[in-house]
Amino acid sequence: MTFAPDTLLALQSVVNLINSAESEIDGLLTLADLDVFLDRERFTGSRAHNDSELRDVRQLRVRLRGIWESNEDEAVQLINSILRTARALPQLVKHDDWDYHLHATTPEAPLAERMAVEAAMALVDVVRTGELQRLRVCAGNGCRAVVLDSSRNRSRLYCNTGNCANREHVRAYRERRSQPEA
Repeated sequence: MTFAPDTLLALQSVVNLINSAESEIDGLLTLADLDVFLDRERFTGSRAHNDSELRDVRQLRVRLRGIWESNEDEAVQLINSILRTARALPQLVKHDDWDYHLHATTPEAPLAERMAVEAAMALVDVVRTGELQRLRVCAGNGCRAVVLDSSRNRSRLYCNTGNCANREHVRAYRERRSQPEA
């Protein structure tokens, strides 16, 4: 999959944001959780550090998950809605230790808006290159985490939030072993 490096990073951040809701304990329950997430994902710009900001990011997580579960036309509507609402204006920027990459909001825009637009801009590339099928829900039994399949042969089925791949491989092995040999 050939996307710009900032696109891949943004897509992985979207996956991490969505999957923060899929573990046994929600990964974004507190403002401290949000701080840890933003540091890990290297988000920059202004912060309100309040419950409203946390609520907005948690709501964004739900909106973005909807893109993983939609067809192309529905995904485009959701992406365009994010961009229209933020009145996105794409521009190349260089800051901190990042080389040139796209921003479509100002650093002063609300956190959830900046996160939403960054996700939408990355998802624009996914749709434009006809790669929407790379956005999947984990094939693990009972798992609802999302997957970004960046493999060459489009073969990634399992998330990295748990041990879904290992569990499924063990299950398949045990099933094969329990079958009588022909």
